[in-house]
Amino acid sequence: MSTETTAAALEELLDTAPGGETPDLAGAYPRLSDDQIRLLSTYGEVRPTRRGELLIVEGGPQEDLIVVLSGRVAIVEGSGTDPRIVRVHGAGRFLGELGLFTGQVAFFTAAALDSGEVLEVPAERLRDCSVRDPALADEIVRACLTRRHLAIGDGQGFRIIGSRYSAGTRALREFAARNRLPHRFVDLDAEAGAEALLRGLGVSPAETPVVIWRDRVLRNPGVTELATLVGRRAERPPRRLCDLVVVGAGPAGLAAAVYGASEGLVTHVLDAVATGGQAARSSRIENYLGFPAGISGAELAERAEVQARRFGAAVTVPADAVALDASGPHLVVGTRDGATVACRAIVVATGARYRRLPVPRLEEFEQTSVYYAATQVEAQFCVGDQVVVVGGGNSAGQAALFLADHARGVRMVLREHDLDEFMSRYLAERIQRDPRIEVHLRSEVRELVGDRGVLRAVVVEDTDTRQRQTLAASELMVFIGADPCTGWLVGSVALDSGGYILAGTDAAMAGQRSAHRPGLLETSVPGVFAVGDVRGGSVKRVASAVGEGAMAVRMVHEHLARLR
Repeated sequence: MSTETTAAALEELLDTAPGGETPDLAGAYPRLSDDQIRLLSTYGEVRPTRRGELLIVEGGPQEDLIVVLSGRVAIVEGSGTDPRIVRVHGAGRFLGELGLFTGQVAFFTAAALDSGEVLEVPAERLRDCSVRDPALADEIVRACLTRRHLAIGDGQGFRIIGSRYSAGTRALREFAARNRLPHRFVDLDAEAGAEALLRGLGVSPAETPVVIWRDRVLRNPGVTELATLVGRRAERPPRRLCDLVVVGAGPAGLAAAVYGASEGLVTHVLDAVATGGQAARSSRIENYLGFPAGISGAELAERAEVQARRFGAAVTVPADAVALDASGPHLVVGTRDGATVACRAIVVATGARYRRLPVPRLEEFEQTSVYYAATQVEAQFCVGDQVVVVGGGNSAGQAALFLADHARGVRMVLREHDLDEFMSRYLAERIQRDPRIEVHLRSEVRELVGDRGVLRAVVVEDTDTRQRQTLAASELMVFIGADPCTGWLVGSVALDSGGYILAGTDAAMAGQRSAHRPGLLETSVPGVFAVGDVRGGSVKRVASAVGEGAMAVRMVHEHLARLR
């Protein structure tokens, strides 16, 4: 339902709306009390609406929380393609989705079914409201998170059309999944009618993948172009001086952002791809305090980002840090697109990237059949296939258990002599009891077999007997450790032999001739702190990363006090 839709077409669509209103679903559409509406009214304005008026337009900004005071509002999905009314809301319900807090555009259209009244509360004033009534703010946030979850499950939003074996398609899908953007993937290699759809749009095979949304067709777009389409780059690096810049939005970086912003620091977060870091690639985190049923890494990151933004932190994604300049009166971070951010303190939380297998032909299959994560995106590729998971840590164990629910069979290949040598005992026991998972101990991958970039099998060798066997595999999942993302810091801060950032006494020893005596998480550069997996000697756990992010903010305050 675009703004160009004729009034007659809209009227015809509204005539199909069911009577009454749609029941609440999983707490996504709660009805606000009279007291809550009165409180919200002190931050917004009441105005009349007329039948057919578009209150929210799919693809447009979400600038206001809209509360229905009288009349009904229809929620329309499939804008510009196959519009349909999916929900109807009456008095007391509010309209809006996660974009209210993240700056993303709307993934739905809201049109007035009847003449009535609405209360419009600017999104930036919701923070003031949360101070007066935290329970109301929590209710709104929970509902918006649930709505995003439902939108993703329903396949709302834009469509990505391309080959599952295309590197460009994979990059778009990973960006959409890691940023939890509602979308649907149309596989050119599997779905009937996909090629006919492209011909109808005048798109040639060389122009794929394509992204379709409303009346827009993006031919072979990059991640940045997709991010712009959905408003993910709503906040660019600021021109003014910040108190704190957090580079990297994994658990450690998001924790630093939450504590920094909540304690009054002007805080800005930069990340090259998406919030969540390596944790966002985990299908389920079961040993994180406070989540007895577990939580996916992507959901944890999504909630942490909303929390940071509620306290006033700004987040720019994608924004790839490429340089650190500490020569002037302020610290300056340079990004790949040429922007710079000046600040008084920096928390580096860039984490690490997964290591690649040292086997021949890896690059041939890496863009089509080799993965370094096990999320819903990868699970869709593995449906009905044989999968090999390489690695003996918790990430590999979680991946094997998760993929077993989707793949035809899962084989684990690990160098260790015992499954629980580097894996939590609870994971090892679950894998040993799962008949769908076959474990190959004391083994390493030696060869990849396939043609035209499509993996067919993996050859593994027993490191004790030197015997080899061929395991059928369409996908290869690699979890064999990681290397720190510190290339942009070489020559700026002290690193250890593995490229990890030295902090505390280690940093002091590396710069013995310097008068700077860094604190526990401080690097060899005053005011630059390292937290999480990127720090040498860190404990590779989500809980410890969050703790370091919080600790770093305390040290940032001490550094700022010294500057003053």
